[in-house]
Amino acid sequence: MPYRFMSAPSPTSAALPILQEVFGYPAFRGPQAEIVAHVIGGNDALVLMPTGGGKSLCYQVPAIARQRAGKGVTIVVSPLIALMHDQVGALEEAGVAAAFLNSTQDFDATLAIERELRSDRITLLYVAPERLTTARFLGLLDLLNEQGKLSLFAIDEAHCVSQWGHDFRENYLALSLLHERYPQVPRIALTATADDLTRADIITRLGLDGARIFISSFDRPNIRYQIVEKADARRQLLAFICDEHEGDAGIVYCQSRKKVEDTAEWLTQQGITALPYHAGLSADLRQHSQDRFLREDGIVMVATIAFGMGIDKPDVRFVAHLDLPKNIEGYYQETGRAGRDGLPSNAWMAYGLQDVVNQRRMIDESPAHEEFKRNQRAKLDALLALAEAYDCRRVRLLDYFGEQGSACGNCDNCLTPPATWDATEAARKALSCVFRFHQHGGQRFGAVHLIDVLRGKQTDKVAQYGHTELSTWGIGADLSEQQWRAVLRQLIALGHLHAEGEYGTLELTDSARSVLKGEVQLLLRQPSEAKRTRDARGNGRTSGRSKTPPIALDALATLRYNALKAWRAGMAKEHNVPAYVIFHDAVLAEMASTEPKTLSDLRGISGVGEKKLEAYGMQILRALDEAGV
Repeated sequence: MPYRFMSAPSPTSAALPILQEVFGYPAFRGPQAEIVAHVIGGNDALVLMPTGGGKSLCYQVPAIARQRAGKGVTIVVSPLIALMHDQVGALEEAGVAAAFLNSTQDFDATLAIERELRSDRITLLYVAPERLTTARFLGLLDLLNEQGKLSLFAIDEAHCVSQWGHDFRENYLALSLLHERYPQVPRIALTATADDLTRADIITRLGLDGARIFISSFDRPNIRYQIVEKADARRQLLAFICDEHEGDAGIVYCQSRKKVEDTAEWLTQQGITALPYHAGLSADLRQHSQDRFLREDGIVMVATIAFGMGIDKPDVRFVAHLDLPKNIEGYYQETGRAGRDGLPSNAWMAYGLQDVVNQRRMIDESPAHEEFKRNQRAKLDALLALAEAYDCRRVRLLDYFGEQGSACGNCDNCLTPPATWDATEAARKALSCVFRFHQHGGQRFGAVHLIDVLRGKQTDKVAQYGHTELSTWGIGADLSEQQWRAVLRQLIALGHLHAEGEYGTLELTDSARSVLKGEVQLLLRQPSEAKRTRDARGNGRTSGRSKTPPIALDALATLRYNALKAWRAGMAKEHNVPAYVIFHDAVLAEMASTEPKTLSDLRGISGVGEKKLEAYGMQILRALDEAGV
């Protein structure tokens, strides 16, 4: 099914006033208007829109419009409790009747919400897929349906329904019953990432064959992409945080639980406020860490990929990967958690040869069927091509999702174009050495030993196997270990070498023959010098410093901004919500910059809806006045 990029027509007469009065935005962005009009009209839709692109408004505005028209409640299927809490809190702050049902509530709280639901006093209800498919909840939906009070189903993170997606969840499969049981109720399925195969799977499994497909640009121009070769990954990460994001909120992804805990502890020792998050920690500890991340400034969360889906924190200024993700979809989804507010943010990743070997091994050793494995290998190959690229990262990323782009000027390769070198002869030497191992004793060895032999390094293992006698001994002494690791990464990525088992022993594949014959050219980026890192302790780092405003402000405006932040912190504590639920940093920065004097002035600021103007308008003006600048 081809992509369709759509221009937005004039929104329906009901939609734009809701956007302006409730949410405080002057106009829809991109395809939002067309999506909203389509769904308000009672039609099915599949929406692919990047994180931060405004997916929630695509069902929240129709939910309000249809509820006002007497259509009843919108049921939002959401996979994570954190997302429900954030979304409901933000809607309530905007004056929208919203609620959630999940495992954090006791029976009395559940009964109270069910009564509100039957009384038609809730506009949006968030539920997990497990709750939606229980007999009790389906009975409630049946009652609402009979009364004509079931308005819309919104299925968030819809890629979870697909086995081809990067975050498959079996309980999403049961959502096909929505179409079967309530065929007259429109549905909107939303996701930030889905390739052609995943998208087709979503349509089939959710019965969305007649749905209109809306696909926004996948470009996140505010995110700067940077991928570095691993040298000392922890120190590289520390330098990145200290040099570019000191005092900022960020997420660091690691593959294993142990690495999460070790990295969080090490960063803490270096003076970074870092917290661990993974499924092996107690629920109470995970919740405490998540609450701190959402409510405090400058927290760095070190986590497995279990963390982040549905986290609505807009001011995450960086996402870092210390291990290679499984595919581009996962990489895009995870990096997209930075800069949801549209302000400059960074996606940084360090990866190395062992990452490639580990990911290949996990695919090969998985119990999945061969077709699935082939698909996963192809996805990994695409990610490796992105990592090894010496041209624009953004162009490569957009191309993967079927979108054309031009050199962005905001990725590492554009900002500092890397030198390249012809590694064809080096690749032939490496493959020839693997072949000589087999000839010499019929044994296979890993990358470390192969590089030692190529560089002529005397080790006990080299001596044990008599590999100084090989014709390939020392033939690669002119290349550094880092260069050889880059060559092997590419040979494995391109499928000319296969790494097998726990120790990643290497063997030739059928395609290696063409490389050995010189029929394949291998052009690689020149390894960059590892950036000299600094110890954060005792080197000028200060805790508790004032955050730099998210947009450029002069000295007086910065003072106003900090005064507004202090006011917002008090309101957030009083209402028991994260600060950004009151107002985003960008909204405060615009207030500080424009220095509104009246409620009418405030009304013109994007993000200030009527309910918030009524609740907070005079307090904001007072805070600005008391700032005295």
